[in-house]
Amino acid sequence: MSEQKTVKVKLVRSVNGTRQDHRATVRGLGLRRMNSESVLIDTPSVRGMINKVSYLVKVL
Repeated sequence: MSEQKTVKVKLVRSVNGTRQDHRATVRGLGLRRMNSESVLIDTPSVRGMINKVSYLVKVL
């Protein structure tokens, strides 16, 4: 059984004043407040979400 690759993201900027769909994307990544981290399975859809809000998050 092969182990799935994961990616760890951290919310480094506040979502205050950002677009509503960007806020929803951040929530979809499992990030709630500043400096929260989430470990996600590395899929093209997750990569697209990270790319969309790249100015708010950091990939660890």
